[in-house]
Amino acid sequence: MIPFHWRPDHVAGISTELSPVAPVIARTAVCDVLPGHDVWDHWPVLTMDGALATIAGGLLVMALVAPRMPDPEDRHAVARIWLLHRTDSGWRDLGPLFPDDDAPGSRQWSGSAVLTGRGDSVRLFFTAVGERGERIPSVTQRLFEAIAPLHIIDGVPFLGAWSGLRECARPDGLNYETDMAGGGAIGTIKAFRDPFFFRDHGGEDWLLFTASAAGAASPWNGVIGAARWTKDGWRLQPAIVSAAGLNNELERPHVICHRGAVYLFWSTQAKVFVSSGPRGPTGLYGLVADRWGAPWRPINGSGLVLANPAATPIQAYSFQLLPDLSLWSFADMPGARSAPLDAAARRATFAGGPAPVLRLALDGDCATLAPR
Repeated sequence: MIPFHWRPDHVAGISTELSPVAPVIARTAVCDVLPGHDVWDHWPVLTMDGALATIAGGLLVMALVAPRMPDPEDRHAVARIWLLHRTDSGWRDLGPLFPDDDAPGSRQWSGSAVLTGRGDSVRLFFTAVGERGERIPSVTQRLFEAIAPLHIIDGVPFLGAWSGLRECARPDGLNYETDMAGGGAIGTIKAFRDPFFFRDHGGEDWLLFTASAAGAASPWNGVIGAARWTKDGWRLQPAIVSAAGLNNELERPHVICHRGAVYLFWSTQAKVFVSSGPRGPTGLYGLVADRWGAPWRPINGSGLVLANPAATPIQAYSFQLLPDLSLWSFADMPGARSAPLDAAARRATFAGGPAPVLRLALDGDCATLAPR
């Protein structure tokens, strides 16, 4: 695997003429899928080969959820993974993924999930954050996996008891930073999170994740890490993308295969680029290779795949491009030019629900926004 270094000159070359800009999100277009709750990062269950899995006539979706609190920033300290069923009729609430106090950590952050067996079970990969029972929430992040049987009862999906819960991989202090605290402020914590399962064309299984480079000279040391499945379990590999000296967080990495090429994507925010260098907009970024393991090339020349509009630069985040080229994200603060400093204003501005789904077109190294 040849690592790719995402550099300041890539970001300096960003052109809005070459990279698509998302349409402005109207607040009324944001679906309130769980009244009384904020919903943000969300992902559908996929098949082992990366396709969308149709389950009971729809998509089985996992999402980060928290009760609506006076300050939406507090949601990260109480986040739980929730199960939803999305069909043409709308969203069905299937409840928390884990019973109370039945998961590692004090809360859960993002991950991925795939159908296994004969399509009768779901294998989950997720981030456990903090320690169970801790008095003050910490930002320790660990990658876990578990499996549960899948049942369809009266046309509604149902997951049975989770089993095989285990930690997938741990940061080694050589490739990946072990101290997650960073500066302690939003956008400065370090990462070992967002596991994404991927099976390559050769049949090997990989786990991609958001991480931070160990021993980096710069505090902007975001990387996309990898682990490969072996007969002895998951084994850490060197980072496949480095943003050392440029960016602190390459979040929710994921892969799709399209027309024989392999595309790798991640989300990042303008506020986590190095303060002294070029800053890209908040949006979706990515690379393309002729095959898994071949050299990466930045999509659209710079890596920028889709940006939020300049007029509302934090309207959406946590993008995931799916194999049908539909683009999911959550509505963050549509209409705002920057995040309000006052908690009440943040509460009034934060949308906290799935954003309208977009569609991209991929043609080699070029990504464009497809017509609606």
